[in-house]
Amino acid sequence: MIIPLILLFIFVLAVIVQLYYYGIIFSKLSGYKGKTASKNELPISVIICAKNEAKNLKTLIPLLVEQDYPKFEIVLINDSSYDKTLKVMNKAKEVYDNIKIVDVKEVDRFKSHKKYALTLGIKAASYDYLLFTDADCKPNSKHWISTMANQFSNNKHIVLGYGKYEKRKGSLLNALIRFETLLAATQYLSYALNNNPYMGVGRNMAYKKDLFFENNGFFNHMDVMSGDDDLLINSIATSTNTAISIEPDSFTTSIPSNGLGKWIHQKRRHITTASYYKKGHKMSLAVFYISNITFLTIGATLLILWHQPILVAALILFRYLFQIITLGKIANKLEEKDIILLFPLLEILLVIVQFNIFIMNLISKPKRWS
Repeated sequence: MIIPLILLFIFVLAVIVQLYYYGIIFSKLSGYKGKTASKNELPISVIICAKNEAKNLKTLIPLLVEQDYPKFEIVLINDSSYDKTLKVMNKAKEVYDNIKIVDVKEVDRFKSHKKYALTLGIKAASYDYLLFTDADCKPNSKHWISTMANQFSNNKHIVLGYGKYEKRKGSLLNALIRFETLLAATQYLSYALNNNPYMGVGRNMAYKKDLFFENNGFFNHMDVMSGDDDLLINSIATSTNTAISIEPDSFTTSIPSNGLGKWIHQKRRHITTASYYKKGHKMSLAVFYISNITFLTIGATLLILWHQPILVAALILFRYLFQIITLGKIANKLEEKDIILLFPLLEILLVIVQFNIFIMNLISKPKRWS
């Protein structure tokens, strides 16, 4: 009898912690309407680091050139590609006069060659304000640059945007990828709104060039394969210098992985960077994930044991209602409302995937980015 009582106590504690995150930390984003930003016309350098992305660049470059913004350049970094990436870049440069190309050759001594290539691209940028996306992304509108740039101000030198994934009907994997992306965005955008920014995503973020070099760029984590986005923001963001943009015009849309294995490999690389976050961020994120796993596993165990089933079922229902209301509002803002009713299933699947990734990363480290 003592074991079920202990489990019940742990379960109730996990529910309380979950309600704190969804009701306090994430609720600020769910109720966020966006700040009225002054219209900026700051010169912007849009930076794309590409490795073997010839096909995607053919789609992306025209969308960037057509952006409705008075003064911007496009810095295309060829990260030692062996396909026709450089040829596509050179062709575009012949047509558009605001394109700059940085051709980076392979240098074996860098574990993260992408960070090395990005550093060269940032140095080559003509303007102080830098906006980043990936070659497999598309801006949601021709106002992408302006809606992101409008969040810069005298004291806001970092802008975190949302990088969503294309919707694919009838695909559970696609729904899972988008749920994981939504949950990650809920966390980093909410933390930023609570004056505790800890990461951004390279698919859609911006910062001042001076801020990059004043903090030694990628130097402190150059030996870490990933982290050109989240580890950088973790090191340069403060309680006062970070803004967010959740206007639909400011979103980018990426091509999702078409296979579970490929997506898991991608997530394995990304998750390895979390151990390098600041201690407070690591602790806060760990508490959320541990409480989430505890809620799911111990809740199921108590129901199997049929210990206080009415109380346990009521707490499970209450927590899910709380999640659906809070996360549902955020999903609506971030144009992911079609997966709201799938939250319970997707959450269970995500926990299973994340646990497997954790085990795989303990056994072996993922290889460099391709």
